[in-house]
Amino acid sequence: MMPSLPNSDELIFFVNGRKVIEKSADPEINLLFYLRKVLHLTGTKYGCGGGGCGACTVMVSRYDPKTKKIHHYPVTACLVPICSLYGAAVTTVEGVGSIRTRIHPVQERLAKCHGTQCGFCSPGMVMSIYTLLRNHPEPSPEQITEALGGNLCRCTGYRPIIESGKTFCVESTLCQMKGSGKCCIDQEERSFVNRQEKMCTKLYNEDEFQPLDPSQEPIFPPELIRMAEDPNKRRLTFQGEKTTWITPVTLNDLLTLKANFPKAPLVMGNTAVGPSIKFRDEFHPVFISPLGLPELYFVDSTDNGVTIGAGYSLAQLNDALHFIVSEQPKEKTKTYRALLKHLRTLAGAQIRNMATLGGHVVSRPNFSDLNPILAAGNAVINLISKEGERQIPLDKHFLERSPEANLKSEEIVLSVYIPHSTQWHFVSGLRLAQRQENAFAIVNAGMSVKFEDGTDTIKDLQMFYGSVGPTVVSASQTCKQLTGRQWDDQMLSDACRLVLDEIYIPPAAEGGMVEYRRTLIISLLFKFYLKVRRGLNKMDPQKFPDIPEKFMSALEDFPIETPQGIQMFQCVDPSQSPQDPVGHPVMHQSAIKHATGEAVYGDDMPPLAQELFLAVVTSTRAHAKIILIDVSEALAHPGVVNVITAEDVPGDNNHHGEVLYAQNEVICVGQIICTVAADTYAHAREAAKKVKIAYEDIEPRIITTEQALEHNSFLSVEKKIEQGNVEQAFKYVDQIIEGEVHVEGQEHFYMETQTILAIPKAEDKEMVLHLGSQFPTHVQEFVAAALNIPRSRITCHMKRTGGAFGGKVTKPSLLGAVSAVAANKTGRPIRFILERGDDMLITAGRHPLLGKYKIGFMNNGEIKAADVEYYINGGCTPDESEMVIEFIVLKSENAYYIPNFRCRGRACKTNLPSNTAFRGFGFPQVTVVVEAYITAVASQCNLPPEEVKEINMYKRISKTAYKQMFNPEPLRRCWKECLEKSSFYARKLAAEEFNKKNYWKKRGLAVVPMKFTIGIPKTYYNQAAALVHIYIDGSVLVIHGGCELGQGLYTKMIQVASRELNIPSSYIHLSETSTDTVPNATFTAGSLGTDINGKAVQNACQILMARLQPVIRKNPTGRWEDWIAKAFKESISLSTTGYFKGYQTNMDWEKEEGNPYPYFVYGASCSEVEVNCLTGAHKLLRTDIFMDAAFSINPALDIGQVEGAFIQGMGLYTIEELKYSPEGVLYSRSPDDYQIPTVTEIPEEFYVTLVHSRNPIAIYSSKGLGEAAMFLGSSVFFAIYDAVAAARTERGLTKTFTLNSPATPELIRMTCVDQFTDMIPRDDPSTFTPWSIHVS
Repeated sequence: MMPSLPNSDELIFFVNGRKVIEKSADPEINLLFYLRKVLHLTGTKYGCGGGGCGACTVMVSRYDPKTKKIHHYPVTACLVPICSLYGAAVTTVEGVGSIRTRIHPVQERLAKCHGTQCGFCSPGMVMSIYTLLRNHPEPSPEQITEALGGNLCRCTGYRPIIESGKTFCVESTLCQMKGSGKCCIDQEERSFVNRQEKMCTKLYNEDEFQPLDPSQEPIFPPELIRMAEDPNKRRLTFQGEKTTWITPVTLNDLLTLKANFPKAPLVMGNTAVGPSIKFRDEFHPVFISPLGLPELYFVDSTDNGVTIGAGYSLAQLNDALHFIVSEQPKEKTKTYRALLKHLRTLAGAQIRNMATLGGHVVSRPNFSDLNPILAAGNAVINLISKEGERQIPLDKHFLERSPEANLKSEEIVLSVYIPHSTQWHFVSGLRLAQRQENAFAIVNAGMSVKFEDGTDTIKDLQMFYGSVGPTVVSASQTCKQLTGRQWDDQMLSDACRLVLDEIYIPPAAEGGMVEYRRTLIISLLFKFYLKVRRGLNKMDPQKFPDIPEKFMSALEDFPIETPQGIQMFQCVDPSQSPQDPVGHPVMHQSAIKHATGEAVYGDDMPPLAQELFLAVVTSTRAHAKIILIDVSEALAHPGVVNVITAEDVPGDNNHHGEVLYAQNEVICVGQIICTVAADTYAHAREAAKKVKIAYEDIEPRIITTEQALEHNSFLSVEKKIEQGNVEQAFKYVDQIIEGEVHVEGQEHFYMETQTILAIPKAEDKEMVLHLGSQFPTHVQEFVAAALNIPRSRITCHMKRTGGAFGGKVTKPSLLGAVSAVAANKTGRPIRFILERGDDMLITAGRHPLLGKYKIGFMNNGEIKAADVEYYINGGCTPDESEMVIEFIVLKSENAYYIPNFRCRGRACKTNLPSNTAFRGFGFPQVTVVVEAYITAVASQCNLPPEEVKEINMYKRISKTAYKQMFNPEPLRRCWKECLEKSSFYARKLAAEEFNKKNYWKKRGLAVVPMKFTIGIPKTYYNQAAALVHIYIDGSVLVIHGGCELGQGLYTKMIQVASRELNIPSSYIHLSETSTDTVPNATFTAGSLGTDINGKAVQNACQILMARLQPVIRKNPTGRWEDWIAKAFKESISLSTTGYFKGYQTNMDWEKEEGNPYPYFVYGASCSEVEVNCLTGAHKLLRTDIFMDAAFSINPALDIGQVEGAFIQGMGLYTIEELKYSPEGVLYSRSPDDYQIPTVTEIPEEFYVTLVHSRNPIAIYSSKGLGEAAMFLGSSVFFAIYDAVAAARTERGLTKTFTLNSPATPELIRMTCVDQFTDMIPRDDPSTFTPWSIHVS
C-alpha cells in the first residue's frame, strides 16, 4: 500500500522575469514541453529529447542562502522535470532579447558573424554562450569552446559560431600566424595568380556590434531570494496524473521519505532517471527530489583528502577539484587531475551542470568515466539512513554490483571521500570515444599503482575498466598476481596476457567492436605503464630509466584547441552601385530571428482548435507477413480518437512504389503500419505502444549489398558508360591492381525532425499542409493521390525548415500523405512531429556503396585502363535510388582522364528503410573509391599520391567519358593554389620528420581535387517560376518555387530582386513558398536553388521594369514610390510571373553520351591529421579549401555552404557510423548512438578561399555551391590513410591496404597492426552472430 499523500502544492518559479504559478504540476512534464505547449514560448527547440543535442538549452538561476550567491547554469530543458524548478528562475532565448524589445549582443553577433544557417540550433547556441557570459563576462576562447561542447549544429561547421563567441574575449582574436607573429593575411596577399584581383577577408563588420553591458542583464527575482531564505520551509508535494513528486527540505525528512518509499528514485539532475523513463519505458510512482538540500552541498578538505557532497553537480565538482589542484602539491592531486581530464569531455556543459556526483556514483553506469578513477583512487562513499551513517568503499564489489556491496533501499549517498594521492602512488584516467567530447567511451579505465617507497616494486595495483561488460569491471586477479613484481616490460607483457584472460568480451557482445575493445583494454594499460615509467623517472632519473623518446607522444591525449581560420573571397567592384547588394557578404535574411527564437518552424505554429497528434507504429521485422493488427487496447486508451491503417486510404496506398501504410506484408524494420491520433502526443505515443501486431517471417531477408547480389535483388537496370577499349588496354599495361572499397551510409541528422501540419477544410475536400520540405509539389502529388482528389485542392506551405540535406526531398511526401489520410479520417487537424529516434529509423539516409575496381597502369603512375562496378544499397522501395546510381556512374571519373574507362552501376533492393537523396547525391561515395584506387596505384609505383593525381588529372579542354565538353582550367588553378597556399610540400616534409620521431603518433597529409557537376540530366527538372508583386506604396513581394532550408536562398533572391529593380533590399519581402502561388515547382536540390529561381525572379523583375520604362522616361529623376504610384494610375500591371525554362540538359543511356549537367564546379582541399596509433583517435590539425565559385552572389552564404558541407563530409568519412543488427534493425537512433561532428572535431586551422572564374550560363556568372564541398571532407579520410600508411610502413606491413569509409577509431586502430592487436583472442566468424553488421 502507498501511504496516502496530501493534495498538490503550488509550483512557483519564474520564466523570463515573470512569475509562474502552476496549481497542478505533473512530475511527468518536462520544462521543454511546458515552455513550448503551456507558456507558448517556442524559441526553445526540440532536437532529440535526450539531452544530446543542446537545441533546448535554457539558463536556470538559483539563489544559495548559504553563500548568498546566485548560480547561473545551462540545462537541456527536455530533461528538466518542471517539479524540480520550485524557487528557480528560468531564462529562455525570448528572455535574452527579441526583435520586439531589443536584441542582445550574443544574438546580434551570432547572426552577423553568419553563425546561423537553418537557425534551428541557434537558440540553444545563444543560451550556451549567454549563460557563459553571465558567469564570465570576459571569457577565454577555451571557455567558449567548452561552453558549446553540448550543442550540435549540422549546417555551419561551427567555425562562425565560435567566432561570434570569441568576439566577447578580451585578447585579440585576429590570427597571428603561429610563431611568426605576422598576420597570415599579409602573407597571403602577395602571391595571388591574378595580381589586380584583390581578395577580401572580412565577412562582417565588428564596428556594428553593440557592446556587452553586464549591468543591463535582468535581475534575479527578489521574491525567489525571500523564498530561499524563508526559515519555515516545508516539504512540497506535487501530485500528477500517475506519479507524485516530493521535495523534502530537511535531511531528516528525506530519510523518512526514503524509508517510506524505498523504491522511489532520488532525482537531482534527472540525467539518468529521465532517459530511462523516456526511452526504456521505466515507471516510478513516486519521485523524491532533495535538490538544494544544504547537507548535500559542501566541500570539506582535510590533510588526507577531500569530501564532496553528493548534491554537487559534475560542473561544481570540476570547479572544486580545480581549486584543490591549485592549492595542493602535485603529488597529492593525481586522482583529482585524472578526474578533471575526464570531466572536461564528459557529455556537454548542460549535462555536467545537471548530473550530480552522488547520482553518477550510485547509478553505476557501465560506461562511467569517473567511477573507475574514483575506485582506482580508493574513494569511499558516505551513506546515511534513519539507522545512521556508514561508509562503503567505492571498489570492485560496489561497481560490479555485488549484492553485499549495494546500498540498502532506505539509504542515500551523503558524500564521496577522495583521498589525496601520495608520492609513490600513480593514478590515471584513460578513455577513447568515437569523438573527443560529448560521447560515451568505447572503452575507459581508471588505474592506479602504489610502489614500495623508493622502488619500482608493485605494492598495490588496481585496474577498472568501463564499457567492457554490463558493469564497470575490475581486473583484480591480474592485479593480485602482479603484486611484488618490478614495473618493467616483462611485467607489462604478463599484465596484458592476464588482463585479456580476466576480462573477456564475448564475440557477440552488445555494442560490437569486440576485437577493438579487446585491443583497447591492453592499449590503455600500455599507456598507463608508460605514464608511470615516466613518473618514476622524474622522481629519480638515476634509478629509473626513462621511456624511449619515440614513445613520449603516446602519453598525451589530443588537446582541445579553439579553432581559427580565414575566409577569402573576391571584393566587390568599387564601381558597383552602393545599394546593389550582389557580391556582398549579406547576412541571412532570417538570422536575427533565428538567434532570438522568433523564426517560426512547423511545430512553433500555434495550436489549432481540435487538433490531434499523430504517433506511428512501425514494423519490427525486416520481411514478414502481417497476420494480425489488434488496435482494441489502443482505441480504449485515454485521449485516443482513432487508429489509422491502410484500409483508411481513400486513394493510392502505393504511389509509384512508395507504400504509405503497410498492408499484408512489411518489407523493412521501421515501415509504418498504422498511426494513432490522440488529443496529446503523450496519449498517442502511449496508445501506439499498445497496438499488437503478429507477424510471420518471409524469406529471403536481404540486408546487405552482398546479400542482394547473391539473390539478384535490384531496384534498377544496370547503368553503364564506356570509352576506349578496356579489355585491349589491360594487355599493354605494366601492372594491374584489383580491389573493393565499402562506403557506409550516413544519417541526415537535420536538427528539426520531419514536421507536418495537415488541416482538412470544411469544403470541397480541400486540405492545407504546413511542412518542412524541399519539394512541396511532390507532397501535393502524394497527398492528392492518397486522398484521390485533384492537386488543385491541396495547398502545401513551406516557410523554412531546420536543415534538410536531401532528407526532405521525397520523405515528407510519404509522411505528408500519411498525415493527410489521418486528417481525412478524423476530420480534424493533424500535427505530426517525428521523434528523433523514429525519424532516424523511418527516413533512412545516404546510400551505402560497394565499389569494385580493376586498374591497369604504367610504372610511372599513368593509368591506362579502369573497369569499375558500383552497387548501392537502395533499401526496400525505389525512392531516388535509380537517379543516384545514374549520378554515380556519370560522375565516377572525378578529375581524372583515363583513356580506357568502363563504369557500371546498379541499385540493390534490400529489406532496409529506403535510402534517399543526401547532399552530393552519390558523388561523395563514388569519389572515395576513385581516390582510393589512385592512392593504391601511387603506393604500387612508390610515388606520392599527389603526383599520381597530377599525372592523371584533366589538363586541357576535354570531353568526359560520356562526351560532354569542359575546360578544366579552374580545376588546375584550385589544385595549384591548394598545393602552394597550404605549403603542402613543406608540411609533408615536417610530417615525415615528426613520424620518424614518434612511434605511436603519426601525421598524414592529403590533397584531393574535385570536378563536381550540379543540376539534373532532365531539362524539365531545371525549370523554375517566380511571382513578383509591386504594391502601391512601392514595397515588393517576391515569391518563387524554391525552399529555404538554411542555405540562404531567400537572401540571395532578395539580392537579385534588389539589383534588377534597382531598389534597396529593405523594400523587398519574401514570406514563404507555397503550391498555390507558384505551382509545379521542382525540388530545391542538386545545388540548383539559386541558379534556377534566381533566373525566374530576374525574369519577372525585368518584365516589370520594362513595363515601368514609359513612366521612368517621363520622370527620370523621380523616386521609385512616385513611379509606382504613377504606373498604377496609368493602369500598368504591377504584378507578373517570371519563368526560367531550365538548363538544356540530356543524357542518352543507350548511346552512353549526353550533356547531363549544365556546368562543372571545381575545387581542391588539403588536410593534415595526427593519428594516435595506440587508440585510433585522430585530430584534424589544418584544412585548406579552394573552391571555384565563379562570381559569388553572397560570399558569406557561399563560404557557409562550403564549410558546412566540408564538416558534414568529414563526418561521413570519419566518425558517423550507422549500426544495424544482422536482422536489419537500426541501432543508431539518437545523438548518443550516432556521432556527428561537434565543435572539437573541426580543423584547428581552417582556411577557405573562393576562387574567381567565369560561368556565363548562370545568373550573374555564379555557381551552385551547396553540395560540392561534401566530398572535400575526404581529404581528412586520405590524410588518415597517409598517417596509417606511415605507421604500417614502420611496422613492416604491406604498403598497399584498403581503408573503408568511415575511418572510425576502430578501423584506424585495427589497421595499425602491432604487438597489441596480435595479442588479443580472435573468434571464428562462423561460430557466432555479431551484434552489428555493415550493410554496404
